[in-house]
Amino acid sequence: MSRVYLIRHGKPASSWGDDTEADPGLDDAGKAQAAAVARALLALPESVRPVRVVSSPLRRCRETAEPFARALGVELVIDPRVGEIPTPAALSDEARPAWLREAFQGRWGQIVGDLDYEVWRRTVAAAVASHPETAVFSHYVAINAAVSTARDDDRVMAFRPDHTSMTTFEIVDDGLAIVELGPEAATQVL
Repeated sequence: MSRVYLIRHGKPASSWGDDTEADPGLDDAGKAQAAAVARALLALPESVRPVRVVSSPLRRCRETAEPFARALGVELVIDPRVGEIPTPAALSDEARPAWLREAFQGRWGQIVGDLDYEVWRRTVAAAVASHPETAVFSHYVAINAAVSTARDDDRVMAFRPDHTSMTTFEIVDDGLAIVELGPEAATQVL
């Protein structure tokens, strides 16, 4: 068995629905969170400390992952499979928060959009499981995809990971088993 750590990005400079850039980086609090999660990962016992660093392509994840990758002296690997949930093509940026709120109330197979979100959920979990001994930096919904798959729970909202919340999985038979959930957010993601 091997461990993988799934970490939500730090606090971004803006969120969906804001009139700012589409791919925001971290704000000052998010940068401090990135440094803190790097220290927490480095403090893990060597026998379970990640030796690789993988990130979603989005800037907020890359910026959260970079301090740990630098500290390890390894390349930051980008894996689009652990990226943000794909938004339906016809949906405007302004309509995305309402679409997500509705999706959070239901089940993976009920999400309305351009693709089969149940398949997307399983793809995210398989991607996470394909990165043993790794810290994977991802997003709120993708983390829910991995957690709900590991729990065999088809609810979209299985968990409310806070910024830089670190969830630990064991990879068992090419799947995920939850060792420990990271801290949950006190408020909604949106």
